[in-house]
Amino acid sequence: MEVSASHRRTLHWPAYVAEFIGTALLVLLGLSVVIFDFGRGSPAALLLPAPFLRRLATGFLFGGIGALLALSPIGRISGAHLDPVLSWAFWAAGSLSTLDAACYTLAQFLGATLAGLTLRPIWGAFGGTVLFGATVPSAAGPWLAVFGEVLATFALVGGILWFVGHQRLRTFTPALMPPLVALLVALEAPWSGTSMNPARSFGPALPAHTLGVLWVYLLGPLLGAALAAVVFARPERTHVAKLAHHAHDPRGRFHGGAAGSPAARLRRAAGALARSAGSR
Repeated sequence: MEVSASHRRTLHWPAYVAEFIGTALLVLLGLSVVIFDFGRGSPAALLLPAPFLRRLATGFLFGGIGALLALSPIGRISGAHLDPVLSWAFWAAGSLSTLDAACYTLAQFLGATLAGLTLRPIWGAFGGTVLFGATVPSAAGPWLAVFGEVLATFALVGGILWFVGHQRLRTFTPALMPPLVALLVALEAPWSGTSMNPARSFGPALPAHTLGVLWVYLLGPLLGAALAAVVFARPERTHVAKLAHHAHDPRGRFHGGAAGSPAARLRRAAGALARSAGSR
């Protein structure tokens, strides 16, 4: 099923509103979990004193929130991307129009902004002890954080593209999220905080006043998602641009062939360049 040219030029307001609401909920609820688990004096530290296990539990809950949103009516309407780089990865795979990807991105940042501005009145000084869940590089510096974000986002977006690109696995895409995000947060968070989502980092950066390091959480996830799209968006597959409700696509907006996608064109160009270099 190919996305028609007319639908690629049509604004889909219900989907953009759904992405706005979904991203606001993901950031608000997910960062509330982060604040509760890691805020100074939190009872969570008594229940799980080992930071690794607390990161594992936090990541599982954060991923679980995303999975529930994907299974909800929000996911039925918009696909529940809730992450700009995931939307652009679907665009690179040929499954989302440029207009939709751009409007999704705007809606996601607006939703994250709303959520970020509510964190201070909800959590107060307790939330401030962990910068309201803002992501900041470790003492090792911003470039290690960029590298960590590239790796983590590559794993997250690659896993999603792999699942939605296989008809037998699509149904299980939401189930992938909690364990995958848990593992990534547990392993990578000491480097960068494991954002994998520029909107998720932008929201709390407003009350935490950490906008100066936001470039890390734009560059790293964008590179990781782009690499995942090139590797996992295969021309012989259709990568449905939804995390759940894959069959619900009455206008064919979320189905597109990867054969002529930006990722496929880049892969062919890279192959031609490699062959040219090898023949010299």
